[in-house]
Amino acid sequence: MPELNRRHFLVTGLAAGAAAAVPAAAHADPGTTRALASRGPHADPFTLGVACGDPGSDGFVLWTRLAPQPLAEDGLGGMPARPVQVRWQVYADERCRRLVRSGVAVAAPEWGHSVHVELDGLSAGRDYWYRFRAGPYVSPVGRARTAPHPHSYGGPLAMAFVSCSQYEHGYFTAYRRLAEEHPDLILHLGDYQYEYARNSYEAPGGNVRDHEGPETETLADYRLRHAQYKTDPDLRAAHAAAPWLVVWDDHEVDNNWAGEVPERPDRPQPDFLARREAAFRAYYENMPLRRDSIPRGVDMQLFRRVRWGRMATFHMLDTRQYRDDQGCGDGADSDPATHPFLGINPHLRFYNNQRGYVITRVERERLTADFKVVPTVREPGAEAHTKATFVIEDRVPGVQQTYLRPLDPSARSSGQMTAEDTVRWETERP
Repeated sequence: MPELNRRHFLVTGLAAGAAAAVPAAAHADPGTTRALASRGPHADPFTLGVACGDPGSDGFVLWTRLAPQPLAEDGLGGMPARPVQVRWQVYADERCRRLVRSGVAVAAPEWGHSVHVELDGLSAGRDYWYRFRAGPYVSPVGRARTAPHPHSYGGPLAMAFVSCSQYEHGYFTAYRRLAEEHPDLILHLGDYQYEYARNSYEAPGGNVRDHEGPETETLADYRLRHAQYKTDPDLRAAHAAAPWLVVWDDHEVDNNWAGEVPERPDRPQPDFLARREAAFRAYYENMPLRRDSIPRGVDMQLFRRVRWGRMATFHMLDTRQYRDDQGCGDGADSDPATHPFLGINPHLRFYNNQRGYVITRVERERLTADFKVVPTVREPGAEAHTKATFVIEDRVPGVQQTYLRPLDPSARSSGQMTAEDTVRWETERP
């Protein structure tokens, strides 16, 4: 069974027994921590939540960013221009009673007071829980998980992937529903945040909330935009629910950017590389990434390979930094039917204009993917329903089973399916 025993998913999306906080920074001033405490109940620095990322078989990265005033216009989150000590703690149980590891990291102002703790020396294939402390404040508890041992399958893998999260276009209810699935791993395949100024990119039915500030161009702009997205409680819940693997697409910098070329090369931006550098730095500051991804000027290594025991290997691809410019932007000729990107796939049309996520169960001989959607993003709290299920079996080419469902499971029996649902159900069911 060579094909699925070592599945390779194409995604277009420190010392032993110790931990290192990266990047290195100056010594923190204990007085700064005391000053944070003196600001009272509105000085909670953990407004952006916590996250875990890039899991290995013996560790992972823990992340947080201090921001008692996350929407401060200068992008500094209300923090002083001095480093701050942050204590981190890792537990073997959800109630945080059995301490496994702890230490102190430094949140430095030059990195937006972000904290990246790179852990190793932990047990393979199990859950851990973690939290941070700064002064009297304690962060929410997050769930982490190590990958199986490199020579083990480690049981079924429950993974999910998401992308294209435009804050103005709708509420992030899908993130909340995804967190409730308790997956082992979440992949974000790009467009985590959008660069547009307020109301400059309208959803077909109108926007439901507004971006803060102008179109993102400076480091302060990008820091503020990332912070605004993380003020959404549903996004924070998804980050705290499981480890993430992240890659960017274009909107983390500029629509349709490619290499050193901005969206509109006919309208040159003399400082586009400075903009790219600012976007890269803010992206690192706000994501649970390892030290290998620390930006170096206008360059940042985001492509990488992440193994999940013998069950799966994830190739995280950077499809923006090294590419040539798109020939036609978003025009009709940019994606002609005669030029498939990764091959012709008739199932892709099932996903059009739906908001949700895909959650997949990976086993040694079978892969099952459920496409979950929410019926509306204009109001928070909608329930998620399974729109379609795809099944792939080991050593059997192609998609073996396809199940399509109307958004409302009772709609088919009541005769209230939409024309689109009716066509899909009757013409595409197995």
